[in-house]
Amino acid sequence: MRGKKRPQKRKNKRAETGNKTVSSIVKQGDWIILYHSDKHRYVVKVEEGKMFHTTYGSINLSSLIGLKYGDEVETNVGEKLTISRANFVDRLETIHKHTQVIYPKDAAYILIATGIGPGSRVVEAGTGTGYMTAILAWYVKPSGRVYTYEIRKDFYEKALKNLENLGVLQHVEAKNKDIRNGIDEEEVDAVILDMPDPWTVTEHAKNALTHGGTIAVFIPTMPQLEKTVVSLRKTGFKQIEPTEIQLRKYKPIPEELRPETLGVVHTGYVVLARKL
Repeated sequence: MRGKKRPQKRKNKRAETGNKTVSSIVKQGDWIILYHSDKHRYVVKVEEGKMFHTTYGSINLSSLIGLKYGDEVETNVGEKLTISRANFVDRLETIHKHTQVIYPKDAAYILIATGIGPGSRVVEAGTGTGYMTAILAWYVKPSGRVYTYEIRKDFYEKALKNLENLGVLQHVEAKNKDIRNGIDEEEVDAVILDMPDPWTVTEHAKNALTHGGTIAVFIPTMPQLEKTVVSLRKTGFKQIEPTEIQLRKYKPIPEELRPETLGVVHTGYVVLARKL
């Protein structure tokens, strides 16, 4: 009908993102960032009845529930912190790292190069802190699965707690086993090895992979790299590609724009190969 205005839709406190809705209100169980400055930001899970202590005082996390993202809160000493939504990479910062982990730059390359995504079945060793396991689980969900092997029971138990805390344990089957003795799974899409002697597992990896599947090996030294490449060739893998990923950060100040004085120069080598 002419002359009539269509009723406007009421704004909701939830914003559409794809098929899901993301609340603009802080809820129990949310992962958030409490931002003070670029150098001082805190990633925390909102839990009722818990106090969170920072360099700038403490906050009762219960008081955050019901506030909006973008709101400012004050600590008990009057310092202001901004509440922002934490993403999965932020959450990874909360893992207690009792072992060296694969850096994000290397992890990202491994994910893309192996084609890991929703529905993928991936074997990993060793679990360590569960850092790479969590990344893999995040990307294979909701229908994929990560089968991770860890020989040390103390690492295995700590990794389980980390994975549960990050909310990805349901996508992981963790095993306190030595992968050198064999891989239980068959027809997997990828095998990721972060261990001191990956050449002892290349035969098991080839047997476990589906045709066209990929093995990715992360090792820190050149002698390990050489042994790995020799073993992959001997085992019959194709398209063997040793790579080093370098990341150079710059100082984000216009009048002082230059590479950062300090940085991580070398993390390790990534070796990719395929079963073809």
